[in-house]
Amino acid sequence: MKGIRLPADERDIRALKAGDAVSITGLIHTGRDRFHKWFADGHPIDVDFRGGALYHCGPVVVREGGEWLVRAAGPTTSVRENPYEPDFIAASGVRVIIGKGGMDAATLAAMKRHGCVYVQAVGGAAAISAASVKRVAGVSYLEEFGAAEACWHFEVEGFTGVVAMDARGVSLFEKVAENSRKALAKLL
Repeated sequence: MKGIRLPADERDIRALKAGDAVSITGLIHTGRDRFHKWFADGHPIDVDFRGGALYHCGPVVVREGGEWLVRAAGPTTSVRENPYEPDFIAASGVRVIIGKGGMDAATLAAMKRHGCVYVQAVGGAAAISAASVKRVAGVSYLEEFGAAEACWHFEVEGFTGVVAMDARGVSLFEKVAENSRKALAKLL
């Protein structure tokens, strides 16, 4: 397993290959549909993503004893962010996108151009993902978007996944689709 320490250097991210299992440590920020639309509509983003990670996640976070505690933090489907992600990658300097289900060719091209990878997190394991959150460092846009869509800032340790789209332009999702087309052609 390869380690990613955030903020990450572009050279280190470009060295990762599709299929690499990774363990992420550092500050990650959540962002879903409303966050991406907010960005696309030209609103300023007051979060520094340079060298960091954007996690497509709508966590369950509760306030207890004056602090935020993460109860569940599983990935949400990333394909919904395809219209926004290439521009976000170019403008933000983000190095890691985390989610489930992959993204499109335009996003893959932006990752290749700007030195970013897509990490496939395990769906259905929200409690396990939450266990890697060591501290909630803050939250942005809570009033604007509500708790599930807010931009949460999590300090994580040992957050695991697989590089499914790398900065070289390789997508495991495309490889699976290609292999499936070949297998189907043989069957027909």
